[in-house]
Amino acid sequence: MHNFITRSTATAALAAGLVLAACGSAAAHVSVEAPGAAQGKYTVATFKVPTESDTASTTALRVTVPNLKSVRTEPMPGWTSTVERNDKGESLAVVWTAAPGNPGVGPGQFQRFVLSIGPLPTQDTVNFPAQQTYSDGKVVAWDQPSTGGAEPEHPAPSLTLTANGGAEGGDHHVASAESAEAQPDNVARWLGGAGLALGLFAAALGLGIVVRSRKSS
Repeated sequence: MHNFITRSTATAALAAGLVLAACGSAAAHVSVEAPGAAQGKYTVATFKVPTESDTASTTALRVTVPNLKSVRTEPMPGWTSTVERNDKGESLAVVWTAAPGNPGVGPGQFQRFVLSIGPLPTQDTVNFPAQQTYSDGKVVAWDQPSTGGAEPEHPAPSLTLTANGGAEGGDHHVASAESAEAQPDNVARWLGGAGLALGLFAAALGLGIVVRSRKSS
């Protein structure tokens, strides 16, 4: 009985270890997130870059983008960023490099790299092939497409896009700014109308009191 329990415990521990190892391996991939990303729209994409090496740091990242009209980087202390464009002004790739004095993303650590991008292509999924450079000179290419079967060893960061719900309408930053400006104006008009109505009510009430007072006297 004791041997059966021991073997069962060992088997369970081995299975749990394999599951954790698989999860750790998947989590170690360079990945991208952009909740609500839609075809033909703008979005904010966050690239999560873990350092897999036990001895070297991540010192550079290059992400290829699908010929986008607009690509803007978020300022990152200790890092420089460059947007590569073609002769049409379309963005082709973004390169982040650790600035002098910055050791980069060390073993056991990860870093987020953020982009504002758009309009996104009118397709179901879009890949962002990446190259991760380490301090020892090693370069890892995350550029293998997923085919729906087993995950490749170095999958390209990928986004699933929802269908475009309407016209592109230009840069969403501009639209958001106009909406934000319109809201305070509408609120001010409503408050002004409410104040005028209260003023008229108070004036009518005061006039009624005066009339009743005169009649009483």
